[in-house]
Amino acid sequence: MLGVLGGMGPLASADFMRQLTLLTRAERDQDHVPAVLWSDPRVPDRTAARLGQAEDPLPMLMRGIRGLEQAGCRAVAIPCNTAHGWFDAMQAATTLPILHIVDAAREELERLEVGEGPIGLMGTAGTLAMGLYQGRIGRECLVPEAALMDSHVSLGIALVKANRVREAYAPLAEAARILRGRGARAVVLGCTEIPLGIAAGEALEFPVVDTVAALARAAIRHVGYASA
Repeated sequence: MLGVLGGMGPLASADFMRQLTLLTRAERDQDHVPAVLWSDPRVPDRTAARLGQAEDPLPMLMRGIRGLEQAGCRAVAIPCNTAHGWFDAMQAATTLPILHIVDAAREELERLEVGEGPIGLMGTAGTLAMGLYQGRIGRECLVPEAALMDSHVSLGIALVKANRVREAYAPLAEAARILRGRGARAVVLGCTEIPLGIAAGEALEFPVVDTVAALARAAIRHVGYASA
């Protein structure tokens, strides 16, 4: 049984469950991964917490993990990049293995056969400030400058969270193209809202890593199923 600690945001969690289903090699209901989704959007804002502008989300994150433990789950996936800033504290407080979304993104870069060289990285201001990817993914990361974050990336993420997904495509796609123009071999969509915005328009003409799909693939493999 896979536990999914979600609600950050709700649409990204729903997309994770969709990807978990679509990416599992299955012919019937019984071939799919048993899973429990704990979707609680009341978790305090992770980026604001890291910037000292909101309360610590760890107690609410642990409340969800305890619920997944009680439901009989044997592993946890968290379809929220910024929440992984509390990964060590969460993992230390549970015996359940928690899959790390950055590790899943690294595996996806390998699956896509992205060659040597820098990658672009888009994410929340909190994710970038914490260096979640920069120290773990094993590649040079090109990140948006502050002005591009404000005008494009953070705007696009906010639009998805407000269910204005189609409007999010233009700023997010433009930010990804700018990173590509700076020499990125691929662009990692390191916020689980960003793939939703990117999917709302024309496909980009270079490799991107959808961290929702990457985490779903990693979860499928971890619990012993075959991914498509």
